[in-house]
Amino acid sequence: MMNRRRFLRTVSVSLLAAPLVAEAQQAAMPVVGFLNSASPDGYASMAQAFREGLKEAGYVEGRNVAIEYRWAENRYERLPALAADLVNRRVTAIFANGPSVAAAKAATNTIPIVFMHGDDPVRLGLVASFNRPGGNVTGVTILSGHLAAKRLGLLRELVPRARDVAVLIEPAWPTSARFKADVEAAAPIIGLPVRFLQANNEREIESVFDKLSRARADALLSAPALSWTAVETSWWC
Repeated sequence: MMNRRRFLRTVSVSLLAAPLVAEAQQAAMPVVGFLNSASPDGYASMAQAFREGLKEAGYVEGRNVAIEYRWAENRYERLPALAADLVNRRVTAIFANGPSVAAAKAATNTIPIVFMHGDDPVRLGLVASFNRPGGNVTGVTILSGHLAAKRLGLLRELVPRARDVAVLIEPAWPTSARFKADVEAAAPIIGLPVRFLQANNEREIESVFDKLSRARADALLSAPALSWTAVETSWWC
């Protein structure tokens, strides 16, 4: 969590400060778009880290910068309209997470877009390369989607006697199919039997945990896309 918060502060300072300075010469209060595929509850700490980053660059929300928040509430079909709305409002820059990036890129080729993504932005066609992203899109990737085998191996070390491991994925997430394939490929090599469960929202996550409680699974591996607020709440309740 702290790594992601640090990423967001860094992104805010280094990538948004320049366009905001240019815009500030023309408008009293520049506006930044914050486009997120999830809900405010699940990403409250991320939004706070984003504001902290802007503050470090000299921009305080409500004082000399405005932030237009757009939350898709895990309904990815809403992202194109939300991105288009930010473009219509002529925001200075757009910060987008994961699935939101493609929608933002499709909505504008002129407004700077800064992202935080868990997968390879080059492979996804978001940027031309890591060294020279090109276009109006740039950002930070933590490549969490490439760590499925490592995470499964770590789970084996933590629970060496596990015989029934559940893997929770979010089918609507753009890279969930790749994550599932990576786990399926790694499981027989590591010698850890797995079964997949699916959830696209908090209500479905609660239903999945009801099933896990009855089935008495030995361990759970959660895909990076899922809201950890919802997962933790379901787990401890």
